[in-house]
Amino acid sequence: MRTLITNIAELTTNVAVGDDPCGTMNDAAVLIEGELIAWVGTTEGAPSADEVVDAAGRAVIPGFVDSHSHLVFAGDRAAEFEARMAGQKYAAGGIRSTVAATRAATDDELRARLRGFLDEMLAQGTTTVEIKSGYGLSVADEERLLRLAAEVTPEVTFLGAHVVPAEYADRPDEYVDLVVGPMLDACVPHAKWIDVFCETGAFTVPQSRRVLEAGIARGLAPRVHASQLGPGEGVHLAVELGAASIDHGTYLTEADIDALAGSDTVLTLLPGVEFSTRQPYPDARRLLDAGVTVALACDTNPGSSFTSSMPFCIAVAVRDMGMTPAEAVWAATAGGARALRRDDVGVIAPGARADLVLLDAPTRIHLAYRPGVPLVRAVWKDGASV
Repeated sequence: MRTLITNIAELTTNVAVGDDPCGTMNDAAVLIEGELIAWVGTTEGAPSADEVVDAAGRAVIPGFVDSHSHLVFAGDRAAEFEARMAGQKYAAGGIRSTVAATRAATDDELRARLRGFLDEMLAQGTTTVEIKSGYGLSVADEERLLRLAAEVTPEVTFLGAHVVPAEYADRPDEYVDLVVGPMLDACVPHAKWIDVFCETGAFTVPQSRRVLEAGIARGLAPRVHASQLGPGEGVHLAVELGAASIDHGTYLTEADIDALAGSDTVLTLLPGVEFSTRQPYPDARRLLDAGVTVALACDTNPGSSFTSSMPFCIAVAVRDMGMTPAEAVWAATAGGARALRRDDVGVIAPGARADLVLLDAPTRIHLAYRPGVPLVRAVWKDGASV
C-alpha cells in the first residue's frame, strides 16, 4: 500500500538543511510505503500512489517521541495536587501512595488504564513512548509492571530505584541490595533501560551508582532522574556513565551545563512537572545556547505531572522556558528520539518509521500559538492511519 500525503503547507522533517535544524519544506509531499517513509519532496514532483491524502495547506510534523513516562499505575493523587496549589511543597514521598494502590490493582486493571493513556497520547500526536516501572517496588510488582509495559512499547525502563518503599524506610541500603539483586534478575528480561531517582529524599549518589552499574553489567542502558528538587551530583554521574538522558534538570549549575554540553547525554525537560508543582521552570534558552541537546517529554504520572499532552508541554516550553516553537517541536520529536538513541523516529525521511502528524493549522507555530486547542487532525503510526 502506497499512501501519498500531498499539498503540505509546512513539512517539518528534522533533517537539517543549512542553518535550519528542522529541515522545513513548503508545498511538500510524503510517500508512505508499508510501515516506512519511501519518499519526501515537493507536491509538484510527487510520485503516484494507491491512496492520496490532501493536506489542503496544513502542516505535517513527525510523531511526538515521549521519552519519559510512568504509565503503569493505579490510584489518584488529586488531593495532593490541590494541597500543592494551596501552597504545600512538593516532595518525592507521595510516590508511596501510588505504590500502595498499584500493588493492590490486578493486571487487567493496570493494562486497561495503560491502554487508555496510550489512546490519549496517540490522539494528541504521540507515536513513540517510553514507559518506566517504579510504582511496584517489590520483586513481583516491578516485574509485572515491566511485563505490561513491554506489551505496548520496546522502550521499557526498570525504575525499581524510584523511592525507598515504606517497608524499607529505615533500611535504604538493604533496599538497594534488593534492587541490584533479585529485582534486577526478575526485571532484566522485560527492560531495555535502567533508571534511578538520584535526589534528596530518594537515592544518594553512591546508591545511584550501584543501581546504574548493576544494570549496565546486565546489558541495560542507563538513564537518570536528577536535579529536580535541588542541585546535586546526578548530572555528573549520568555523564560519567554515558547515560542516554538525564531527566528533570530543574536546578543545574554551570558545571552541570558544561558537562552536558560536552557529552552525548540528552537533557530531557518536563514542563508538566513545573506546571503541576509550581517549581521554577528550567531556562531552556540558557541550555540551548550552551550547546546542550534538549528533549521535551510529558512525564505522565499521577503525582507531579498528570498530563499526556505533548502539545501542552510545547506551549509551556515556548511560553515559560525560552524556547522558540521550532526548537520546542524539535525537542518533542527528534530530541526525544535522541534521548532514546533512536534515528528511525522523530524525523521524516526515507527509511524512517512512517509516524506523522497532520495539524489542523498551516504551521507548527500554532502548537504554542493556540494552547489547549485540539490541533491534531490525523496521525499515522507505522504507516497506518489511526
